[in-house]
Amino acid sequence: MNKDPRLKPVAIRSPRGGRMTEIDWADGHKSVYPHEILRGYCPCAGCQGHDGGIELLETSDDQRELDDIAPVGSYALCLTWFDGHSSGIYSFKYLRALCQCDACRPPEHGLMPRL
Repeated sequence: MNKDPRLKPVAIRSPRGGRMTEIDWADGHKSVYPHEILRGYCPCAGCQGHDGGIELLETSDDQRELDDIAPVGSYALCLTWFDGHSSGIYSFKYLRALCQCDACRPPEHGLMPRL
């Protein structure tokens, strides 16, 4: 089990019908994730391929609504979208890298996650 407080969520909020998910981390940081980012950076092989590269995929508005969030062990979340897509396993390390706040994402890096 990872003891790094930067990778331990203490609260996850994603109101039904909303377009943002928030995670409070054990180190006191709060990440706000637009669903466009979460769905666009879905880490599954069907979305990102098998070569290991990560890129933002364009998604339609109806692909950006979450139906369910479920823990995967103590290291990740499985996000199920209303269109049924649910094969992406978002590790806490990956989610922290996707944080869009100024402290986590220097401006010169754009939207690309730092992994």
